Formats: sequence, structure tokens, C-alpha cells
Amino acid sequence: MEIQFLGTGAGQPAKQRNVSSLALKLLDEINEVWLFDCGEGTQRQILETTIKPRKIKKIFITHLHGDHIFGLPGFLSSRSFQASDEQTDLEIYGPVGIKTFVETSLKVSGSKIPYHIHYFEFDENSLGKIMETDKFTVYGQKLAHTIFCIGYRVVQKDLEGTLDAEALRAVGLPFGPLFGKVKNGQDVELADGRKIIAKDFISAPKKGKIITIIGDTRKTMASQKLAQDADVLVHESTYGKGDERIAKNHGHSTNMQAAQIARDANVKCLLLNHVSARFLGRDCRQMEKDASTIFSNVKIVRDFEEVSI
Repeated sequence: MEIQFLGTGAGQPAKQRNVSSLALKLLDEINEVWLFDCGEGTQRQILETTIKPRKIKKIFITHLHGDHIFGLPGFLSSRSFQASDEQTDLEIYGPVGIKTFVETSLKVSGSKIPYHIHYFEFDENSLGKIMETDKFTVYGQKLAHTIFCIGYRVVQKDLEGTLDAEALRAVGLPFGPLFGKVKNGQDVELADGRKIIAKDFISAPKKGKIITIIGDTRKTMASQKLAQDADVLVHESTYGKGDERIAKNHGHSTNMQAAQIARDANVKCLLLNHVSARFLGRDCRQMEKDASTIFSNVKIVRDFEEVSI
């Protein structure tokens, strides 16, 4: 499981940072990629990675500001050009209005999509658990931006324990159907009368990962609830230390506020994202240093950076 950042800037493209988009790569887990936001130029950014558009099966939109959605029509159209690949359906989750935006853009531009798009739209009264599969559950909660904005919490379900095949061979269990029974938790008996207790050969379940992705927002308790005990928190950091007033006025957060959320929510790793174009290399290093005085495991991410979870 990895997160790859396709755009880490705020508001408008800059030379070093494109606008918002990140990919949650779940290739080993379910052979899918989930996209969070799709700012202008996202499809161009994807060309610089190993991501295959047909692997993107779900897109989660935080809010309807242009720097988070203007890349959708282009990406959806280009995805259909992969004539040599199987055309697979795609799901889009986001605020009420995202379906109108996408379908109007495609209609006006005469774009033909040879796959189905399934829309799941939310308002503040329909959030909570918004998606569940056999391996993942996704929760959404309203943040505190200038328009309705959703923060997402992706929870991987606990992984089943693994079978210790070498230990079974060591006690004389022949490979075959009996292995399968033990793996399924059934006790078995050997020809010499010895009993094999399944739980002695299966490791304990492994705790699933938690990834929280916070879009544009002022500092809010909703962010902390979404981030509680997360393995990774991706949090916007439009402004820096001392910019609390302007951040509040514009519906954003500072690096210090993001660090406070990470500390109070007991997360393992904080990734600062959505950085204003006014902050260059030296400024970003200082922002990271300042935030580390509150929460030590913090990093300001860059476009195309990949983080293993």
C-alpha cells in the first residue's frame, strides 16, 4: 500500500507543484488505485508515474473548488482511449453537484465514455460510512472550508492470520487437503493419533492500516476524529507559522495546526500537503521544521513523491 502525490500545491499550478490530487495505490491488496481529488493536469501528472488509468476504480472528491476537480473531464476522457485495455466501470464519490459537473463537461465537449460512471453524492446529512467492501471501509465527515468539504478516513479491515506451513511440515502433516483444513481453523488428527490444533499454527490477525486524507479546512475537531490513531494523516498546509488569521479567513490550516491535529489524534505519520505557491524550497524546510516542534514524524510532500504505508 502506497500513497503517491500527483499534485501538492494550493489554488493554482506552480512550477514545482501541480494542484491537488493523490493516488492511494492498493495494487497488492485489491489490484486497484483510488484517486483523491483530480485537479487540472492530473492526467499529465499520471504520465510521469507507473499508474495505469484503467486501475483507477474509485475517485473521491473532497469539494467542488476548481483546483480539486478541473482535471476530471480530461482524465475520464483519456481513460476511455485505452482501446487495448478492458474498459472497466468507475465510481466517483463526492459532494452533491459532482455528477452535474462531470456530465455537463462531457456533454458540452461531446466526449463519449465507453464505460459506466457510478456516482455517490453526499451532503452533510448523509456522511458517515460511505463505502464498504470485504477489505476496506471508507468514512466521510464534513470539514470547515468556505464551501462544503469532505474529509476521508480509509480503514483496511484486519488481515487474517497466516499459516505457518514450515511448522506443519516439521510435525509431519503431509501437504494437501489437511493443510487447507488447518488454514480454515479446523483441528486435524494425524495417522498416529496426534492432534494438530489449528490456532497453534496460525498467526494472530494483523491490524489493518488507517489512512486519513484531509482536504481544505480550518482547524476543526472533525479532522481529529477522522485522524484518530491513523497510520498516515495527509493534511493540508496552505499556510505557515504565524498565518493563523489569514488561514481562518480563507478556510485553510497552517502547518502548526496540522501538527496539533496529528499530535492530538495520536497518528503515526503526518504528511503536509496543499502548500501555497508562495512557499519555496527553503520556506518549506522551515515549515517542516516548525511543525516538528509539535509533532516529530512530519514531512512536507512533493509532487510524484511516493510514501509506503
